[in-house]
Amino acid sequence: MKIKHQAGLLLTVLIAGLLASCATPLPITSEKSAPVWPAPPDQPRITYVRSMHGPRDIGQSLSIVTRFGHWLTGENGENLALQKPFGLALDESGNLCVTDTGANLVCYLDFTNRKWRRYPASGKTAFASPVAVVKRNGIFYVADSALGKVLAFRENGKSAFEITNSLVRPVGLAINGNSLAVVDSQAHAVSVFDLAGKFLFKFGKRGTAPGEFNFPTHIASDADRHWLVTDSLNCRIQIFSDDGKFISQFGSGGDTSGHFGRPKGIAADSFGHLYVVDAVFDNVQIFNATGQLLLNFGQSGDGPGEFGLPAGIAIAPDNTIYVADGYNHRVQIFKYLGGP
Repeated sequence: MKIKHQAGLLLTVLIAGLLASCATPLPITSEKSAPVWPAPPDQPRITYVRSMHGPRDIGQSLSIVTRFGHWLTGENGENLALQKPFGLALDESGNLCVTDTGANLVCYLDFTNRKWRRYPASGKTAFASPVAVVKRNGIFYVADSALGKVLAFRENGKSAFEITNSLVRPVGLAINGNSLAVVDSQAHAVSVFDLAGKFLFKFGKRGTAPGEFNFPTHIASDADRHWLVTDSLNCRIQIFSDDGKFISQFGSGGDTSGHFGRPKGIAADSFGHLYVVDAVFDNVQIFNATGQLLLNFGQSGDGPGEFGLPAGIAIAPDNTIYVADGYNHRVQIFKYLGGP
């Protein structure tokens, strides 16, 4: 009887602990400090908002069973946190897609429903090095540089199709209307497909002349349907029409503002400003459409607004800015406050 009493007491304690755990809401991360750029007394144009490390940071509540398991083992859910976020993209609903090259996962941050979904594979094909992702019409497209292909899968995780088409090392993805652009770093080119994976055309070759590439890495599109390509080892950004014709370029190698050390992700805001992430400078530089430097924000470190090898960037229609802060295991959120 004594053993049964002790077992009943232990069960009561466990249930009480579980209920206490379940009764405590999971907070959304928010730092008190909110740095702005440029610094006062100048009018602020960029402000830091907050950072996201894992599911709790979008308000996701864990199930009772999961919380009970964490309570028993002392696990705090850190195994669900980002390890090395790299590629970012927003879908039509404003939800965020993230490639985590540290965990070889694709994460989908459903802000509306407060769900953080993790995909380790496309169907039965496990990701080896997922570096870029985009999503349209319920289909995820993932560039896996190690597998040498783009894998398309549905929200239920089932494979839709794969794109190979002589791809060597696909590293960047962007959608422009009904076209999907794939940056092939090893081929020094951009291949364009329709959203069903049918090849349309290709542009670029290795070189330093306008329209040529030296290990390009990232790509984006703007409101004018231009392709914006990070020509990494040529230390420049090149701009093309939607059919792949060269329009303009800006940038060069250097260690001062307006130059690039290791340009990575690129994105455009609603005013046509171009944002370029630099993994050497640990910052984001903002240019106008002609390549004139307007502002830069960020520096090396692990505090709010500081970066450790940043890579991808995505900008929402309301000019909320998401930056993949790889070595700090987080995605940082900023907001553009200014006008044109």
